[in-house]
Amino acid sequence: MTAPTASSKTPLCEVSVQLLLAQIHVNNGRLTDAFNMFEVAARSADPRALNMLGRAYERGWGVTRNPSTAATYFSHAASLGDAWAMFNLADLYMAGDGVPFDIPKAYDLYLSAAQNGVTKAFTMLGLIIEDGAIPNAEPDAAVKLFEAAANAGDCWGYLNMARHHLSSNNIDPALHCFSRALDLGFHDVFLATERLLANRRDPRLQNVVARARHYLNRPSADR
Repeated sequence: MTAPTASSKTPLCEVSVQLLLAQIHVNNGRLTDAFNMFEVAARSADPRALNMLGRAYERGWGVTRNPSTAATYFSHAASLGDAWAMFNLADLYMAGDGVPFDIPKAYDLYLSAAQNGVTKAFTMLGLIIEDGAIPNAEPDAAVKLFEAAANAGDCWGYLNMARHHLSSNNIDPALHCFSRALDLGFHDVFLATERLLANRRDPRLQNVVARARHYLNRPSADR
């Protein structure tokens, strides 16, 4: 599928409204309506709209899931400077989903996303470095990236800092980071916290598990 070109410009304010309404449809489970609106918005060739149409194909929002088509839209939007499209395309390369599995390519895209303001990308860069995929990286580079993500308010950054402190048995700073991760987090963060601490017997850490489970058991609208 060919990504739209800017043959007929849609005013930026109109695109913004279309994207807002489409996201409301996603949140309310009206995925076909959301897809149709993302598709209309993307005809403007606005990079934000191209990215969100890519997300619709990536997630299967109102359309058959097609990560290869998603990659086409992400790539187009990224070439126009959309930082979230860079991040989303990196995710596909990390998973080999619709594109070849390519960690160096993913790393470069996450780096571009981070340089363009996507703080969540710091966490992904840290995980890649921690996994040893980047030769000659500084020994503490991963932790510095997790810390940068946390300082920018990223829940995954806090969770990875908590994991780092826990590995050194620094319980108090770990508790602080777990608390911030849960304050800022969502379902996947709550689940990751529960799994990370499930076998820990320290009562303070079990309190964190109890809090994560409490959030997991709340209705989704309350998260």
